[in-house]
Amino acid sequence: MFGLTAADLDRRILGCGDGPAAFNAGLSERGGAVVSVDPLYRFDAPQIAGRIAETYATVMDQVGRNQGDYVWTAIPSIEALGAVRMAAMERFLADFEAGRHKGRYIASELPSLPFARRQFDVALSSHFLFLYSAHLSATFHCRALGEMLRVAREVRVFPVLTVDGLLSPHLPKVSEHMTGQGFRVELHRVPYEFQRGANQMLVVSSA
Repeated sequence: MFGLTAADLDRRILGCGDGPAAFNAGLSERGGAVVSVDPLYRFDAPQIAGRIAETYATVMDQVGRNQGDYVWTAIPSIEALGAVRMAAMERFLADFEAGRHKGRYIASELPSLPFARRQFDVALSSHFLFLYSAHLSATFHCRALGEMLRVAREVRVFPVLTVDGLLSPHLPKVSEHMTGQGFRVELHRVPYEFQRGANQMLVVSSA
């Protein structure tokens, strides 16, 4: 979903709003430099596992009732999706306590990050910005992107659609604001599509 190349994976990566995902664990095993931030990380592994157990059935039921909103190719069925997601969360849980001790998982959230200027090469945000445009204002998006660009040279956000599958109404205003601040703003098509129509990421970098 972020079009990451082998060269990208050798860069210093920050994940914003990563939640119980396996990317940090997988890249760290390969020797990559990655830090994930999320308010969820203030809890310990058993507490997070409990929250996953409480919400898992509800989330999968919602997907099942809206199957037409998704592209069932790489993931062919609801059952396969459940298996993929649970495997990822189990990998995260197995890595979490050790990773938190090493500073790879940090309890924090946008639009304020506890890092130095340009501490990272690229910052990633998956399924948070733009997806919840009904709840997060355009001003919040501008502040969040500005903060990510303070700590990283480049930002990639996926997707640029809302949960309803529509292009975020904030995208034009946010793009105009970031361009006005001197950043390069581009939409890139990516070789990933699960939410139907969600196959583009926003890339913002120093001009």
